[in-house]
Amino acid sequence: MNKIGFIGGGKMATSIINGIINSNLFDNENIIVSDPKIETLQGLENQFHIKITGSNTELAENTKLIVMAVKPFVLRDVLNQIKHSITKEHVIISIAAGISTETIEEILPEVSVIRVMPNTPALVNEGMSAVCKGKYASDEDSDIAVKIFSSVGKVIKTEEKFINTITALSGSGPAFYYYIINEIARAGFLLGLDGRTSLELAAQTALGSAKMILESQLTPQELIKNVTTPGGCTEEGNKVLINSDISDILYKTIEATEKRTIELGKN
Repeated sequence: MNKIGFIGGGKMATSIINGIINSNLFDNENIIVSDPKIETLQGLENQFHIKITGSNTELAENTKLIVMAVKPFVLRDVLNQIKHSITKEHVIISIAAGISTETIEEILPEVSVIRVMPNTPALVNEGMSAVCKGKYASDEDSDIAVKIFSSVGKVIKTEEKFINTITALSGSGPAFYYYIINEIARAGFLLGLDGRTSLELAAQTALGSAKMILESQLTPQELIKNVTTPGGCTEEGNKVLINSDISDILYKTIEATEKRTIELGKN
């Protein structure tokens, strides 16, 4: 497919459009976006020189590959709006949290549906996306989604039964890491550093630590051991973490997020 459409022109759609253009997956003239806000469309047109429309139906009639980049609570309404323009030749990629491929297939029978859970670091090309396919989607359709989201970060293929947990872990996860980084930076501030310096130290340390996990092939436990000298300062800090209830708090955070994701799908 040489054309791609985006229903919804928000931040995630913008980051994906930027990624696929920079990766040469699609030419500007083969990208079309629909959105109810004219200022959003004009901004995208000016930034990327792509095609725009205020009509979701017009978009559906002019491209067979569509990314549904709308909020979960409006997805069903949008699908019902375009369903008469959708054929079995279409591929629908949904990034709506909590909405199953089966729910979409009930509105768009026998249509290829791919469900993707991206996250906001896609805005800086460090996204983490999980891709799963619906009942009528082919491996080729799934591969198309992988290529699209690989343009803004890393991608894994998964089964849909894991998507709600993945949503809690990586979809919502950036907010939890922002909180932790901010609290570590705040500690530095309270101990005498200026706020900006403390935040830079905390954020870069988090970035480097994450990169070590991804690239060193060592487990987090092994990496902790490498940093920790017996009787040293890191060991003293580790004792506080081990003796606190932080593990339970983080588990409950992910659990509550997953529960809300499931609720979104039902409602």
